[in-house]
Amino acid sequence: MRCPFCKEVESKVIDSRSSNEGRVIRRRRECLTCNRRFTTKEHVEESILIVVKSDGRRQPYEHEKLKQSLQIACKKRPIPTSSLENIVTTIESELRDKYQSEVLSRVIGEAVIDHLRELDEVAYVRFASVYRNFKDKEEFLSELQELKK
Repeated sequence: MRCPFCKEVESKVIDSRSSNEGRVIRRRRECLTCNRRFTTKEHVEESILIVVKSDGRRQPYEHEKLKQSLQIACKKRPIPTSSLENIVTTIESELRDKYQSEVLSRVIGEAVIDHLRELDEVAYVRFASVYRNFKDKEEFLSELQELKK
């Protein structure tokens, strides 16, 4: 692994820890030339999951896109970033377990809605209003009434 400071390739591993259910290994390294420490992460290389949009377009699944949509829904809410990362990780695991190569965007949206409903009602309503594309206040109020039950 190349040192980000001096660009030398020789380093030693000081500590290794796994995370995300063993899918990621975080290694703390020390450069043998400049003695500075840095962190690397190893991810399991998984097959690309394709998202099929409602209009039939296909695009690669993007971790950051899902995370960003959750952050937008949870903006100014008392929700730790770690909770959002856990939701993304959980959804990704569920998708990879159930779908080999393609998944409908609707499936991802419903998974997000299910998780947000449990996490924070305001974030849930924000996401649902965009995802379900409410046309008027009646649809919005109907969703709130459903949530109230």
